[in-house]
Amino acid sequence: MDAQAMSAVLDQAVMRHLLVGAVPLALGLAVVVALVGAVWLGIRIRRREPTPPTPGSQPRLPDSGPVGDVEERRVPDEMPRDGRRRLPHQGVRDYGSATDGS
Repeated sequence: MDAQAMSAVLDQAVMRHLLVGAVPLALGLAVVVALVGAVWLGIRIRRREPTPPTPGSQPRLPDSGPVGDVEERRVPDEMPRDGRRRLPHQGVRDYGSATDGS
């Protein structure tokens, strides 16, 4: 090889090493800029939101105290005793038809 060809190969090697180091650096900087921009945008959006409610504006218990739970027992529908096999869609309901008044 002559000196000129050696110089060209050496220049290509140097350029390749620069690209190997510069491209990841540029990509890393782009990711950092994108993350900083996302945080900045999030802060801006958060400032426009209404403030959290104060403790004084929260719901309170009525003066009569807490409201009690409603308890009821339902009378289940009886299964027909005609000996036929029943499938779920054949008219047998499983949610009861009346409430116990006592």
